[in-house]
Amino acid sequence: MDILLIEDDAIEVMKLERTLSKVEAKYEIVKASNGEDALKILRSGDKLPDIILLDLNMPRMSGIEFLEILKNDAILQYLPTIILTTSENRADLLKCYQLGIAGYVIKPLKYGDYESRMKTVLEYWSINQLVKG
Repeated sequence: MDILLIEDDAIEVMKLERTLSKVEAKYEIVKASNGEDALKILRSGDKLPDIILLDLNMPRMSGIEFLEILKNDAILQYLPTIILTTSENRADLLKCYQLGIAGYVIKPLKYGDYESRMKTVLEYWSINQLVKG
């Protein structure tokens, strides 16, 4: 499964990479540190990811701004996008669902909880019919 991770925090990137190293399934991660870079990757003509993991609080373009652009693109709008954030702001949650996200995951503070949560998310998306086998 191909994942586009849009995250500006290097520690969060390392946490996901560490989690993926502990699962049997193989995941390919493409990383972007902000929404602008992610859009360049998505529009480059290369293979599209199976899912997008998106942080909300980023420089240059917020996750919500990225989502608004993504969901207005005729080709990219159907990419399953899961929010990974520390934000428990209900307005953010509602706005993201209004824009058409596939999930909203609060990043737990403890690594063990993070790992468990991410494994569950990835297991679900690896068997979902939208994701290519």
